[in-house]
Amino acid sequence: MNPNRVDFLVDLAYGLVILLSVALILLVGTGVGVAFGIGTLVSYAIHVVWKMARFDPEWMTEEVTEKVEETITEEVTEEVTESVEQTVAEEVTEEVTEKVEQTVTEEVTENVERTITDEMNDIIEQLEEVNQRVDRRPRSDELDEMQRELTTDKDGNEDEAKR
Repeated sequence: MNPNRVDFLVDLAYGLVILLSVALILLVGTGVGVAFGIGTLVSYAIHVVWKMARFDPEWMTEEVTEKVEETITEEVTEEVTESVEQTVAEEVTEEVTEKVEQTVTEEVTENVERTITDEMNDIIEQLEEVNQRVDRRPRSDELDEMQRELTTDKDGNEDEAKR
């Protein structure tokens, strides 16, 4: 005999007896049907206790313990995962933002300083070139003197050269 088949047949028989008690309540009368139904339920409770006693008592506690462990593990894992993800996301965002701002600020400052320095050096060089050209040009008093020299003739006669 297979114990599973026997359990199934016994459960089926109890179900049929309970159904019979309901039919007796409807057909014979409430007193007889209720008495039969109560007797059936009591015997079914005894049957369930006997079934449970057949099994290893540790089995039930192990099953309950495993279910509780699984439930707690799932809940704790979900909560910890969410908390860690949120915390890590916030901290990483803050850190990355700070680092990016710091790096960008440093690089931009350095690039601006370098560019300004290069531009200033170029402007200074151009100014020095312009100053050198200006220094090479004759001054206005020198130009006046050169003009007077051109207007005078070779003999030093200014009047004849003007004519």
